[in-house]
Amino acid sequence: MPLQKNEFVVMSSTLVGSRVARLMSPLRGGQSLRRLRKNMLEVRNLGYLKQALGWTQDANLDFEHLHRFDYYEDLNERRIRDAEVIGTACANNNPKTILEIGTCSGQTTALMATNAPKAEVYTVNIPPEEISDGGKFVTCAISRDDIGIAYRERGLTNVHQIYANTAHWEPDMGPIDVAFIDGCHDADFVYSDTKKILPHCRPGSIILWHDINLDLIRQYRWIAEAARGIERLLAEKLIRGRILHLQDSWVGLYRVPEENH
Repeated sequence: MPLQKNEFVVMSSTLVGSRVARLMSPLRGGQSLRRLRKNMLEVRNLGYLKQALGWTQDANLDFEHLHRFDYYEDLNERRIRDAEVIGTACANNNPKTILEIGTCSGQTTALMATNAPKAEVYTVNIPPEEISDGGKFVTCAISRDDIGIAYRERGLTNVHQIYANTAHWEPDMGPIDVAFIDGCHDADFVYSDTKKILPHCRPGSIILWHDINLDLIRQYRWIAEAARGIERLLAEKLIRGRILHLQDSWVGLYRVPEENH
């Protein structure tokens, strides 16, 4: 359920019914996302995405929760489309180091660790006692015992849990081959989290942002916020070039080019 304690809001897959409306509002004037719109390409299906990136391996998507429909946010098989992007990114190019910001229950952590069994997966979640300092649009607020429970139940041993507020945390692993940013969706956090990760990436590294879909920025405030964070990265030329978006997913994909280094 949405949680609105101490000015922060729990959102994403936990939203239901009329409470969604509280978080829906159009972008304010001047927030045109001009650069993001110019740089983002819509990809019709996974086959075309694999073709564009030179990927040959398919992802293991044998996860029951991907086939559930609980909320409007799950329309158009959104969970499967998200998993196709994230899982296939991890299944290709033999990643050694994967970073996730925003563990929550660890479903996506398990997806990544399963599809990259030779990689070390580092996943960061804000400690529950610090949640009020973690921004407004937070993916989930659950107990410490429930953070990462999904990957632990699967017995995955290549996952390293980190408890930290990324506003005050610096990554110390790398080079990072795949990064998935799905913590706080405030524009400042999306911008800061990405900026901190970039120096630890290499040419060809994949950065994935969750809750990115330009067709939905007027329906969901946190999607607009995340998009604003990426727009700022583009404006400051911290990222350059195309961002790919698989149709019906909520994931933006960026491959770090040579010129970023």
